[in-house]
Amino acid sequence: MASTPALEESAQSGTHAVTNQPPPLAPYDASADTVLLEGLRREGAGWAEEGIRRLGLRAGSAEAQEWAELANRHEPALRTHDRYGNRVDEVDFHPSWHHLMRTAVAEGLAGTPWAEDRPGAHVARTAGGLVWGHTDAGHGCPTSMTYAAIPALRKEPELAKVYEPLLTGREYEPELRVPTEKRGLLAGMGMTEKQGGSDVRTNTTAATPTAEPGVYTLRGHKWFTSAPMCDVFLVLAQAPGGLSCFLVPRVLPDGSRNTFRIQRLKDKLGNRSNASSEPEFDRTVAWLVGPEGQGVKTIIEMVNCTRLDCVMMSATLMRRTLVEAGHHARHRSAFGARLIDQPLMRNVLADLALESEAATTLTLRLAGAADRAVRGDAGEQAFRRIATAVGKYWVTKRGPAFTAEALECLGGNGYVEDSGMPRHYREAPLLSIWEGSGNVNALDVLRALRREPDTAQALFGELALAQGADVRLDAAVARLKDLLASASETSARRLVEHMALTLQASLLVRHAPAAVADAFCASRLGGDWGHAFGTLADTADLDAVLARALPGDN
Repeated sequence: MASTPALEESAQSGTHAVTNQPPPLAPYDASADTVLLEGLRREGAGWAEEGIRRLGLRAGSAEAQEWAELANRHEPALRTHDRYGNRVDEVDFHPSWHHLMRTAVAEGLAGTPWAEDRPGAHVARTAGGLVWGHTDAGHGCPTSMTYAAIPALRKEPELAKVYEPLLTGREYEPELRVPTEKRGLLAGMGMTEKQGGSDVRTNTTAATPTAEPGVYTLRGHKWFTSAPMCDVFLVLAQAPGGLSCFLVPRVLPDGSRNTFRIQRLKDKLGNRSNASSEPEFDRTVAWLVGPEGQGVKTIIEMVNCTRLDCVMMSATLMRRTLVEAGHHARHRSAFGARLIDQPLMRNVLADLALESEAATTLTLRLAGAADRAVRGDAGEQAFRRIATAVGKYWVTKRGPAFTAEALECLGGNGYVEDSGMPRHYREAPLLSIWEGSGNVNALDVLRALRREPDTAQALFGELALAQGADVRLDAAVARLKDLLASASETSARRLVEHMALTLQASLLVRHAPAAVADAFCASRLGGDWGHAFGTLADTADLDAVLARALPGDN
Protein backbone atom coordinates (compact mmCIF):
# COMPACT_ATOMS: atom_id res chain seq x y z
CA MET A 1 0.00 0.00 0.00
CA ALA A 2 1.40 3.41 -0.93
CA SER A 3 2.23 5.72 2.00
CA THR A 4 0.42 9.00 2.31
CA PRO A 5 2.23 12.38 2.58
CA ALA A 6 0.88 12.79 6.12
CA LEU A 7 2.36 9.48 7.22
CA GLU A 8 5.68 10.28 5.56
CA GLU A 9 5.84 13.64 7.37
CA SER A 10 5.01 12.00 10.70
CA ALA A 11 7.70 9.38 10.29
CA GLN A 12 10.27 11.97 9.29
CA SER A 13 9.47 14.29 12.20
CA GLY A 14 9.88 11.39 14.59
CA THR A 15 13.53 11.06 13.61
CA HIS A 16 14.12 14.71 14.40
CA ALA A 17 12.76 14.85 17.93
CA VAL A 18 15.12 16.98 20.03
CA THR A 19 16.06 15.51 23.40
CA ASN A 20 18.93 15.86 25.85
CA GLN A 21 19.74 19.39 24.68
CA PRO A 22 19.88 22.38 27.04
CA PRO A 23 17.32 25.14 26.69
CA PRO A 24 18.58 28.58 25.62
CA LEU A 25 20.58 30.30 28.34
CA ALA A 26 18.92 33.67 27.74
CA PRO A 27 17.24 35.25 29.51
CA TYR A 28 19.58 35.07 32.49
CA ASP A 29 21.04 37.47 35.04
CA ALA A 30 24.64 38.38 34.19
CA SER A 31 25.01 40.02 37.60
CA ALA A 32 24.13 36.82 39.49
CA ASP A 33 27.76 36.56 40.53
CA THR A 34 28.49 36.52 44.25
CA VAL A 35 32.15 37.29 43.66
CA LEU A 36 31.35 40.41 41.65
CA LEU A 37 28.79 41.78 44.10
CA GLU A 38 31.03 41.15 47.10
CA GLY A 39 33.91 42.92 45.37
CA LEU A 40 31.68 45.83 44.38
CA ARG A 41 30.78 46.44 48.02
CA ARG A 42 34.30 45.79 49.33
CA GLU A 43 35.89 48.27 46.92
CA GLY A 44 33.58 51.13 47.88
CA ALA A 45 30.80 51.04 45.28
CA GLY A 46 28.03 49.23 47.09
CA TRP A 47 25.82 52.20 46.28
CA ALA A 48 25.85 51.04 42.62
CA GLU A 49 24.55 47.53 43.28
CA GLU A 50 20.96 48.19 42.24
CA GLY A 51 22.10 49.61 38.90
CA ILE A 52 24.52 46.72 38.34
CA ARG A 53 21.75 44.20 39.00
CA ARG A 54 19.46 46.00 36.58
CA LEU A 55 22.19 46.07 33.93
CA GLY A 56 22.91 42.39 34.52
CA LEU A 57 19.32 41.47 33.72
CA ARG A 58 19.46 43.55 30.58
CA ALA A 59 22.78 42.03 29.49
CA GLY A 60 21.38 38.53 29.83
CA SER A 61 18.13 39.34 28.08
CA ALA A 62 17.29 37.61 24.82
CA GLU A 63 17.21 41.03 23.12
CA ALA A 64 20.71 42.09 24.18
CA GLN A 65 22.15 38.67 23.39
CA GLU A 66 20.67 38.94 19.91
CA TRP A 67 22.20 42.39 19.48
CA ALA A 68 25.60 40.86 20.22
CA GLU A 69 25.10 38.00 17.79
CA LEU A 70 23.90 40.28 14.98
CA ALA A 71 26.63 42.88 15.51
CA ASN A 72 29.23 40.15 14.99
CA ARG A 73 27.45 38.42 12.13
CA HIS A 74 26.97 41.68 10.19
CA GLU A 75 30.45 43.17 10.44
CA PRO A 76 31.29 46.86 9.94
CA ALA A 77 31.94 47.94 6.36
CA LEU A 78 34.25 50.71 5.15
CA ARG A 79 32.79 53.32 2.80
CA THR A 80 35.62 55.47 1.46
CA HIS A 81 33.64 57.55 -1.06
CA ASP A 82 30.09 58.73 -1.59
CA ARG A 83 28.20 58.15 -4.84
CA TYR A 84 29.67 61.31 -6.35
CA GLY A 85 33.28 60.38 -5.70
CA ASN A 86 33.82 62.55 -2.64
CA ARG A 87 36.03 61.06 0.06
CA VAL A 88 33.97 60.34 3.21
CA ASP A 89 35.90 57.60 5.07
CA GLU A 90 32.96 56.33 7.08
CA VAL A 91 32.26 52.94 8.64
CA ASP A 92 28.76 51.51 8.47
CA PHE A 93 27.50 49.32 11.33
CA HIS A 94 24.53 47.07 11.84
CA PRO A 95 21.81 48.70 14.00
CA SER A 96 22.57 46.18 16.76
CA TRP A 97 26.02 47.75 17.23
CA HIS A 98 24.38 51.09 17.89
CA HIS A 99 21.96 49.51 20.39
CA LEU A 100 24.92 48.06 22.30
CA MET A 101 26.86 51.32 22.19
CA ARG A 102 23.88 53.44 23.21
CA THR A 103 23.29 51.25 26.26
CA ALA A 104 26.95 51.19 27.27
CA VAL A 105 27.32 54.98 27.07
CA ALA A 106 23.99 55.61 28.82
CA GLU A 107 25.04 53.28 31.65
CA GLY A 108 28.22 55.26 32.25
CA LEU A 109 30.66 52.70 30.84
CA ALA A 110 32.58 55.31 28.80
CA GLY A 111 33.97 58.50 30.35
CA THR A 112 31.28 59.14 32.97
CA PRO A 113 33.26 58.24 36.16
CA TRP A 114 35.60 61.18 35.62
CA ALA A 115 32.66 63.55 35.99
CA GLU A 116 31.29 61.91 39.14
CA ASP A 117 32.75 63.22 42.39
CA ARG A 118 31.80 60.07 44.23
CA PRO A 119 34.05 57.45 45.82
CA GLY A 120 33.76 54.16 43.97
CA ALA A 121 32.71 55.65 40.62
CA HIS A 122 35.52 53.87 38.75
CA VAL A 123 34.75 50.61 40.56
CA ALA A 124 31.09 50.89 39.58
CA ARG A 125 32.08 51.37 35.94
CA THR A 126 34.32 48.30 36.03
CA ALA A 127 31.56 46.22 37.60
CA GLY A 128 29.22 47.47 34.90
CA GLY A 129 31.70 46.27 32.29
CA LEU A 130 31.89 42.87 33.99
CA VAL A 131 28.17 42.35 33.45
CA TRP A 132 27.45 44.26 30.23
CA GLY A 133 30.43 42.52 28.66
CA HIS A 134 28.34 39.33 28.66
CA THR A 135 26.90 40.70 25.42
CA ASP A 136 29.68 41.67 23.00
CA ALA A 137 33.33 42.48 23.59
CA GLY A 138 33.90 44.54 20.44
CA HIS A 139 31.98 47.63 21.47
CA GLY A 140 33.98 47.70 24.69
CA CYS A 141 36.89 49.08 22.65
CA PRO A 142 35.52 52.59 21.95
CA THR A 143 34.00 52.88 25.43
CA SER A 144 37.34 51.86 26.96
CA MET A 145 39.35 54.38 24.93
CA THR A 146 36.87 57.14 25.70
CA TYR A 147 37.24 56.39 29.41
CA ALA A 148 41.01 56.28 29.15
CA ALA A 149 41.38 59.49 27.14
CA ILE A 150 40.30 61.82 29.93
CA PRO A 151 43.44 61.79 32.15
CA ALA A 152 45.67 62.32 29.12
CA LEU A 153 43.49 65.12 27.79
CA ARG A 154 43.73 66.88 31.15
CA LYS A 155 47.38 67.55 30.37
CA GLU A 156 46.01 70.34 28.17
CA PRO A 157 43.40 72.14 30.35
CA GLU A 158 42.02 74.33 27.56
CA LEU A 159 41.22 71.31 25.41
CA ALA A 160 39.86 69.41 28.39
CA LYS A 161 37.54 72.30 29.19
CA VAL A 162 35.93 71.94 25.77
CA TYR A 163 35.90 68.18 25.23
CA GLU A 164 35.78 66.54 28.65
CA PRO A 165 32.10 67.38 29.36
CA LEU A 166 31.19 65.71 26.07
CA LEU A 167 33.40 62.66 26.58
CA THR A 168 32.02 62.07 30.08
CA GLY A 169 28.36 62.40 29.09
CA ARG A 170 25.80 59.64 28.65
CA GLU A 171 24.59 60.51 25.15
CA TYR A 172 25.55 58.39 22.15
CA GLU A 173 25.49 60.24 18.83
CA PRO A 174 27.30 58.22 16.15
CA GLU A 175 27.00 60.72 13.31
CA LEU A 176 30.16 62.58 12.27
CA ARG A 177 29.52 66.24 13.05
CA VAL A 178 31.36 69.15 14.61
CA PRO A 179 32.24 67.74 18.04
CA THR A 180 31.12 70.79 19.99
CA GLU A 181 27.69 70.58 18.36
CA LYS A 182 27.09 67.08 19.73
CA ARG A 183 25.81 66.01 23.16
CA GLY A 184 28.30 63.16 23.50
CA LEU A 185 31.64 62.14 22.02
CA LEU A 186 33.78 59.03 21.70
CA ALA A 187 37.58 59.00 21.68
CA GLY A 188 40.03 56.64 20.02
CA MET A 189 43.80 56.49 19.90
CA GLY A 190 46.47 55.99 17.26
CA MET A 191 49.89 55.02 18.54
CA THR A 192 51.31 52.06 16.65
CA GLU A 193 52.88 52.09 13.21
CA LYS A 194 53.81 49.18 10.97
CA GLN A 195 57.57 49.36 11.52
CA GLY A 196 57.48 49.46 15.31
CA GLY A 197 54.26 48.25 16.93
CA SER A 198 54.69 48.69 20.68
CA ASP A 199 58.01 50.46 20.10
CA VAL A 200 56.21 53.76 19.56
CA ARG A 201 59.42 55.83 19.76
CA THR A 202 60.19 54.62 16.24
CA ASN A 203 57.06 56.34 14.92
CA THR A 204 57.61 58.26 11.69
CA THR A 205 54.38 60.27 11.54
CA ALA A 206 55.56 63.88 11.40
CA ALA A 207 53.95 66.82 13.22
CA THR A 208 54.62 70.25 11.75
CA PRO A 209 53.81 73.39 13.78
CA THR A 210 51.56 75.99 12.16
CA ALA A 211 51.52 79.71 12.77
CA GLU A 212 48.79 79.18 15.37
CA PRO A 213 50.18 78.17 18.80
CA GLY A 214 49.43 74.57 19.74
CA VAL A 215 48.14 73.69 16.26
CA TYR A 216 50.07 71.26 14.06
CA THR A 217 49.56 69.29 10.87
CA LEU A 218 50.31 65.57 10.74
CA ARG A 219 51.58 63.41 7.92
CA GLY A 220 51.94 59.66 8.29
CA HIS A 221 50.25 56.26 8.40
CA LYS A 222 49.01 54.50 11.54
CA TRP A 223 48.97 50.71 11.52
CA PHE A 224 46.32 49.75 14.05
CA THR A 225 43.75 52.37 15.02
CA SER A 226 40.61 50.85 16.45
CA ALA A 227 37.20 52.47 16.34
CA PRO A 228 37.82 54.90 13.43
CA MET A 229 34.23 56.16 13.77
CA CYS A 230 35.14 57.99 17.00
CA ASP A 231 34.96 61.79 17.10
CA VAL A 232 38.47 62.55 18.34
CA PHE A 233 41.73 60.61 18.65
CA LEU A 234 44.83 60.85 20.78
CA VAL A 235 47.73 60.31 18.39
CA LEU A 236 51.51 60.11 18.77
CA ALA A 237 53.69 61.89 16.21
CA GLN A 238 57.22 63.26 15.90
CA ALA A 239 57.27 67.03 16.53
CA PRO A 240 60.42 69.16 16.35
CA GLY A 241 60.88 68.55 20.10
CA GLY A 242 60.42 64.79 19.86
CA LEU A 243 57.59 62.29 20.13
CA SER A 244 54.48 64.17 21.21
CA CYS A 245 50.79 63.60 21.85
CA PHE A 246 48.06 65.26 19.78
CA LEU A 247 44.28 65.46 19.69
CA VAL A 248 42.93 64.82 16.19
CA PRO A 249 39.25 65.54 15.43
CA ARG A 250 37.46 63.78 12.58
CA VAL A 251 35.47 66.96 11.88
CA LEU A 252 37.03 70.42 12.23
CA PRO A 253 35.35 73.34 14.03
CA ASP A 254 34.29 74.87 10.70
CA GLY A 255 32.40 71.69 9.78
CA SER A 256 34.88 70.41 7.19
CA ARG A 257 36.28 66.87 7.33
CA ASN A 258 39.78 66.57 8.70
CA THR A 259 42.04 64.38 6.57
CA PHE A 260 41.62 60.90 8.03
CA ARG A 261 41.89 58.54 5.09
CA ILE A 262 40.99 54.99 6.12
CA GLN A 263 43.08 52.69 3.94
CA ARG A 264 41.38 49.51 5.06
CA LEU A 265 39.70 47.74 7.98
CA LYS A 266 41.66 44.93 9.58
CA ASP A 267 40.46 41.37 8.97
CA LYS A 268 40.87 40.19 12.56
CA LEU A 269 40.71 36.83 14.30
CA GLY A 270 38.09 38.11 16.73
CA ASN A 271 36.60 41.40 17.86
CA ARG A 272 34.72 41.31 14.57
CA SER A 273 31.92 43.68 15.56
CA ASN A 274 34.46 46.46 16.11
CA ALA A 275 36.23 48.24 13.27
CA SER A 276 40.02 48.50 13.44
CA SER A 277 41.70 50.51 10.73
CA GLU A 278 44.78 51.94 9.07
CA PRO A 279 44.29 55.71 8.76
CA GLU A 280 46.54 57.95 6.72
CA PHE A 281 47.22 61.55 7.76
CA ASP A 282 48.08 64.21 5.22
CA ARG A 283 48.08 67.82 6.45
CA THR A 284 45.74 66.57 9.17
CA VAL A 285 44.98 69.24 11.76
CA ALA A 286 45.97 68.29 15.31
CA TRP A 287 46.24 70.05 18.67
CA LEU A 288 49.20 69.45 20.98
CA VAL A 289 48.36 67.70 24.27
CA GLY A 290 51.06 68.14 26.89
CA PRO A 291 54.60 69.40 26.15
CA GLU A 292 56.48 68.56 22.98
CA GLY A 293 58.71 65.55 23.37
CA GLN A 294 56.66 64.04 26.20
CA GLY A 295 54.15 62.08 24.17
CA VAL A 296 54.67 58.76 25.94
CA LYS A 297 54.52 60.38 29.37
CA THR A 298 51.32 62.17 28.37
CA ILE A 299 49.53 59.15 26.97
CA ILE A 300 50.78 56.57 29.50
CA GLU A 301 47.85 57.19 31.83
CA MET A 302 45.55 56.30 28.97
CA VAL A 303 47.43 53.04 28.57
CA ASN A 304 47.10 52.26 32.29
CA CYS A 305 43.33 52.71 32.04
CA THR A 306 42.95 50.54 28.97
CA ARG A 307 45.12 47.84 30.52
CA LEU A 308 42.69 47.68 33.42
CA ASP A 309 39.91 47.19 30.90
CA CYS A 310 41.83 44.34 29.27
CA VAL A 311 41.90 42.59 32.64
CA MET A 312 38.21 43.34 33.12
CA MET A 313 37.22 42.05 29.70
CA SER A 314 39.24 38.85 30.15
CA ALA A 315 37.56 38.26 33.51
CA THR A 316 34.20 38.91 31.82
CA LEU A 317 34.89 36.33 29.11
CA MET A 318 35.85 33.82 31.78
CA ARG A 319 32.65 34.38 33.72
CA ARG A 320 30.48 34.39 30.59
CA THR A 321 31.85 31.12 29.26
CA LEU A 322 31.77 29.50 32.72
CA VAL A 323 28.07 30.36 32.99
CA GLU A 324 27.48 28.82 29.56
CA ALA A 325 29.43 25.68 30.45
CA GLY A 326 27.60 25.29 33.75
CA HIS A 327 24.24 25.76 32.06
CA HIS A 328 25.05 23.08 29.50
CA ALA A 329 26.30 20.66 32.15
CA ARG A 330 23.12 21.06 34.18
CA HIS A 331 20.88 20.11 31.27
CA ARG A 332 22.93 17.56 29.36
CA SER A 333 23.18 13.89 30.33
CA ALA A 334 25.68 11.25 29.28
CA PHE A 335 26.32 7.69 30.45
CA GLY A 336 23.29 7.73 32.72
CA ALA A 337 23.86 10.96 34.62
CA ARG A 338 23.77 14.72 34.18
CA LEU A 339 27.16 16.15 33.27
CA ILE A 340 27.08 18.39 36.32
CA ASP A 341 26.84 15.29 38.56
CA GLN A 342 29.81 13.49 37.04
CA PRO A 343 32.95 13.79 39.19
CA LEU A 344 35.42 14.67 36.47
CA MET A 345 33.18 17.34 34.96
CA ARG A 346 32.72 18.81 38.43
CA ASN A 347 36.49 18.98 38.76
CA VAL A 348 36.76 20.85 35.45
CA LEU A 349 33.99 23.31 36.30
CA ALA A 350 35.33 23.89 39.82
CA ASP A 351 38.82 24.54 38.47
CA LEU A 352 37.40 27.05 36.00
CA ALA A 353 35.40 28.63 38.81
CA LEU A 354 38.57 29.16 40.85
CA GLU A 355 40.26 30.86 37.90
CA SER A 356 37.23 33.04 37.26
CA GLU A 357 36.90 34.11 40.89
CA ALA A 358 40.60 34.98 41.09
CA ALA A 359 40.34 37.06 37.91
CA THR A 360 37.20 38.92 38.99
CA THR A 361 38.52 39.59 42.49
CA LEU A 362 41.78 40.98 41.13
CA THR A 363 39.93 43.10 38.56
CA LEU A 364 37.83 44.79 41.21
CA ARG A 365 40.85 45.29 43.48
CA LEU A 366 42.62 47.04 40.59
CA ALA A 367 39.54 49.17 39.97
CA GLY A 368 39.49 50.13 43.64
CA ALA A 369 43.15 51.11 43.47
CA ALA A 370 42.46 53.22 40.38
CA ASP A 371 39.55 54.93 42.10
CA ARG A 372 41.55 55.76 45.21
CA ALA A 373 44.61 56.79 43.20
CA VAL A 374 42.52 59.35 41.34
CA ARG A 375 41.60 60.76 44.74
CA GLY A 376 45.23 61.26 45.70
CA ASP A 377 46.14 58.06 47.57
CA ALA A 378 49.86 57.68 46.82
CA GLY A 379 50.05 54.13 48.16
CA GLU A 380 47.22 53.00 45.95
CA GLN A 381 48.80 54.78 43.00
CA ALA A 382 52.01 52.79 43.51
CA PHE A 383 50.08 49.55 43.90
CA ARG A 384 48.02 50.30 40.82
CA ARG A 385 51.16 51.04 38.81
CA ILE A 386 52.60 47.57 39.26
CA ALA A 387 49.51 45.43 39.91
CA THR A 388 47.70 46.57 36.77
CA ALA A 389 50.62 45.47 34.59
CA VAL A 390 50.84 42.19 36.53
CA GLY A 391 47.11 41.57 36.11
CA LYS A 392 47.21 42.54 32.46
CA TYR A 393 49.95 40.00 31.82
CA TRP A 394 48.46 37.08 33.70
CA VAL A 395 44.67 37.30 33.50
CA THR A 396 44.71 37.96 29.76
CA LYS A 397 47.16 35.08 29.30
CA ARG A 398 44.75 32.72 31.07
CA GLY A 399 41.81 33.80 28.94
CA PRO A 400 42.40 31.68 25.80
CA ALA A 401 43.06 28.46 27.76
CA PHE A 402 40.02 29.13 29.92
CA THR A 403 37.61 29.78 27.05
CA ALA A 404 38.91 26.71 25.20
CA GLU A 405 38.20 24.52 28.22
CA ALA A 406 34.76 26.05 28.72
CA LEU A 407 34.00 25.46 25.06
CA GLU A 408 35.06 21.83 25.43
CA CYS A 409 32.51 21.39 28.23
CA LEU A 410 29.88 21.73 25.50
CA GLY A 411 31.63 19.18 23.30
CA GLY A 412 30.80 19.42 19.62
CA ASN A 413 27.91 21.73 20.47
CA GLY A 414 30.43 24.31 21.61
CA TYR A 415 32.41 24.13 18.38
CA VAL A 416 29.59 25.37 16.19
CA GLU A 417 29.00 29.09 15.72
CA ASP A 418 25.37 28.88 16.89
CA SER A 419 26.57 28.28 20.44
CA GLY A 420 28.41 31.59 20.61
CA MET A 421 31.43 29.92 22.19
CA PRO A 422 33.68 30.20 19.10
CA ARG A 423 33.14 33.97 19.16
CA HIS A 424 34.27 34.14 22.78
CA TYR A 425 37.26 31.91 22.03
CA ARG A 426 38.39 34.13 19.14
CA GLU A 427 38.02 37.19 21.35
CA ALA A 428 40.23 35.94 24.16
CA PRO A 429 43.73 36.31 22.58
CA LEU A 430 43.15 39.97 21.69
CA LEU A 431 43.21 41.06 25.31
CA SER A 432 46.74 39.76 25.80
CA ILE A 433 47.91 41.59 22.66
CA TRP A 434 46.06 44.90 23.05
CA GLU A 435 47.91 47.56 25.08
CA GLY A 436 51.17 45.66 25.01
CA SER A 437 51.75 41.95 24.49
CA GLY A 438 52.84 39.61 27.27
CA ASN A 439 56.51 40.50 26.86
CA VAL A 440 55.81 44.23 26.92
CA ASN A 441 53.84 43.97 30.16
CA ALA A 442 56.31 41.63 31.83
CA LEU A 443 59.18 43.99 31.03
CA ASP A 444 57.10 46.94 32.19
CA VAL A 445 56.74 45.27 35.59
CA LEU A 446 60.50 44.77 35.73
CA ARG A 447 61.05 48.40 34.76
CA ALA A 448 58.70 49.63 37.49
CA LEU A 449 60.43 47.53 40.13
CA ARG A 450 63.82 48.95 39.18
CA ARG A 451 62.86 52.60 38.70
CA GLU A 452 60.04 53.04 41.19
CA PRO A 453 60.89 51.29 44.48
CA ASP A 454 57.59 52.32 46.01
CA THR A 455 55.79 49.90 43.68
CA ALA A 456 57.50 46.88 45.25
CA GLN A 457 56.76 48.26 48.70
CA ALA A 458 53.11 48.68 47.79
CA LEU A 459 52.88 45.14 46.41
CA PHE A 460 54.46 43.52 49.45
CA GLY A 461 52.34 45.72 51.69
CA GLU A 462 49.28 44.25 50.02
CA LEU A 463 50.58 40.70 50.36
CA ALA A 464 51.38 41.28 54.05
CA LEU A 465 47.67 41.74 54.76
CA ALA A 466 47.27 37.96 54.40
CA GLN A 467 50.47 37.00 56.21
CA GLY A 468 50.12 33.94 58.44
CA ALA A 469 46.75 32.90 57.01
CA ASP A 470 48.10 30.15 54.73
CA VAL A 471 51.52 28.49 54.86
CA ARG A 472 51.57 28.01 51.08
CA LEU A 473 50.95 31.70 50.55
CA ASP A 474 53.66 32.65 53.04
CA ALA A 475 56.09 30.38 51.20
CA ALA A 476 55.08 31.94 47.87
CA VAL A 477 55.77 35.43 49.19
CA ALA A 478 59.21 34.32 50.38
CA ARG A 479 59.83 32.75 46.97
CA LEU A 480 58.77 35.98 45.28
CA LYS A 481 61.38 37.93 47.23
CA ASP A 482 64.05 35.48 46.05
CA LEU A 483 62.89 35.83 42.45
CA LEU A 484 63.02 39.61 42.69
CA ALA A 485 66.60 39.50 43.91
CA SER A 486 67.72 37.65 40.78
CA ALA A 487 65.21 39.05 38.26
CA SER A 488 66.38 39.49 34.68
CA GLU A 489 64.71 40.20 31.36
CA THR A 490 64.99 36.53 30.45
CA SER A 491 63.07 35.49 33.55
CA ALA A 492 60.56 38.37 33.52
CA ARG A 493 57.58 36.20 32.57
CA ARG A 494 58.35 33.68 35.31
CA LEU A 495 58.61 36.49 37.86
CA VAL A 496 55.35 38.18 36.83
CA GLU A 497 53.46 34.89 36.74
CA HIS A 498 54.51 34.12 40.29
CA MET A 499 53.69 37.66 41.32
CA ALA A 500 50.18 37.38 39.84
CA LEU A 501 49.38 34.03 41.43
CA THR A 502 50.65 35.21 44.81
CA LEU A 503 48.57 38.38 44.59
CA GLN A 504 45.44 36.49 43.54
CA ALA A 505 45.96 33.96 46.32
CA SER A 506 46.37 36.69 48.93
CA LEU A 507 43.09 38.30 47.83
CA LEU A 508 41.23 34.99 47.97
CA VAL A 509 42.69 34.08 51.35
CA ARG A 510 41.39 37.39 52.70
CA HIS A 511 38.04 37.59 50.95
CA ALA A 512 36.86 34.21 49.63
CA PRO A 513 35.40 31.25 51.54
CA ALA A 514 37.94 28.82 52.96
CA ALA A 515 37.12 26.13 50.38
CA VAL A 516 37.92 28.48 47.51
CA ALA A 517 41.09 29.89 49.02
CA ASP A 518 42.36 26.46 50.03
CA ALA A 519 41.78 24.94 46.60
CA PHE A 520 43.44 27.89 44.87
CA CYS A 521 46.50 27.88 47.13
CA ALA A 522 46.85 24.09 46.93
CA SER A 523 46.74 24.06 43.15
CA ARG A 524 48.28 27.35 42.02
CA LEU A 525 50.86 27.75 44.80
CA GLY A 526 51.27 24.32 46.38
CA GLY A 527 51.80 22.41 43.16
CA ASP A 528 48.95 19.95 43.85
CA TRP A 529 47.70 20.42 40.29
CA GLY A 530 48.25 19.16 36.76
CA HIS A 531 48.87 21.07 33.55
CA ALA A 532 45.25 21.45 32.45
CA PHE A 533 42.00 22.56 34.04
CA GLY A 534 40.17 19.79 35.84
CA THR A 535 43.19 18.47 37.72
CA LEU A 536 42.35 19.63 41.24
CA ALA A 537 43.25 17.21 44.03
CA ASP A 538 40.67 14.85 45.56
CA THR A 539 40.87 16.89 48.74
CA ALA A 540 39.42 20.00 47.05
CA ASP A 541 35.87 20.82 48.16
CA LEU A 542 34.33 20.85 44.68
CA ASP A 543 30.79 21.11 45.98
CA ALA A 544 31.51 24.30 47.91
CA VAL A 545 33.35 25.89 45.00
CA LEU A 546 30.58 25.09 42.53
CA ALA A 547 27.80 26.17 44.88
CA ARG A 548 29.43 29.60 45.04
CA ALA A 549 30.16 29.94 41.33
CA LEU A 550 27.04 28.31 39.89
CA PRO A 551 24.27 28.70 42.47
CA GLY A 552 21.13 26.67 42.01
CA ASP A 553 20.67 23.04 41.15
CA ASN A 554 24.19 21.76 40.69
